[in-house]
Amino acid sequence: MARIAFIGLGNMGGPMAANLVKAGHEVTGFDLAATVLQAAEATGVVPASHISQAVSGAEIVVTMLPQGKHVLTAWPDILASVASGTLVIDCSTIDVDSARKAHELARTAGCLSLDAPVSGGTGGATAGTLTFMAGGSDEAFEKARPVLEAMGKKIIHCGEAGAGQAAKICNNMILGISMIGVCEAFALGEKLGLSHQALFDVASTSSGQCWSVSTYCPVPGPVPASPANNDYKPGFAAALMLKDLRLSQEAALSTGASTPLGAEAAQLYALFEKQGNGGRDFSAIIEMLRGRSI
Repeated sequence: MARIAFIGLGNMGGPMAANLVKAGHEVTGFDLAATVLQAAEATGVVPASHISQAVSGAEIVVTMLPQGKHVLTAWPDILASVASGTLVIDCSTIDVDSARKAHELARTAGCLSLDAPVSGGTGGATAGTLTFMAGGSDEAFEKARPVLEAMGKKIIHCGEAGAGQAAKICNNMILGISMIGVCEAFALGEKLGLSHQALFDVASTSSGQCWSVSTYCPVPGPVPASPANNDYKPGFAAALMLKDLRLSQEAALSTGASTPLGAEAAQLYALFEKQGNGGRDFSAIIEMLRGRSI
């Protein structure tokens, strides 16, 4: 079992660190929020008062932070406090450029590094069923694999530095676009007199089938575990979807890629957030698409 430091113990990081403890790893954690740190302590994470204390003696460091700027602020402190050869894994969802800068910081410090953003939301983080999309060297990936497997069920090596973030951005652009399409279809079906169950039974077994229908259906009833059955309490908040869509558009602009549907999805989620829905599940956008006042 490994000595692991976990930096960032919020809605995703907290349960991920808890699963590392359950797997028998020795986990020391740090978060700027005292209440979050206390909650992590209750799951067996040893709390630290600052980053350098958390990472001291760690064989592996995991970060789960909001944005690229936070990663690039935290990693120099981490790398200054660990031994050469330590593996540092960033599970945040950030821009590809920041991920590559973080890899370069690690390389300069003589450490191994991996960008390994996740898919699966808070439910997957708690259940230990996340998908990890990893970018970095073969050596870093193989060293990270047992740790990632304690937190997820599918671990994919997507390529070199930054490839994990690239895969995550592309995947979530697909998700944002597909959810809007599914929501539009259910809103249209309502106008045409179709029951939710009837449309689900057709779409989930024919050419309209996708994750946004079969696993995360945006209307109550057909998929009992979807947020639609719990007043759209977030498994994946709309604000996070907007963040990922904006990352996709930054990447499209920097590479000259044409993503008109991704751009439209970003605009719709920006409007949804502006209406005060950033903390609701991203599938709740069906209510805006119905034309209701929220």
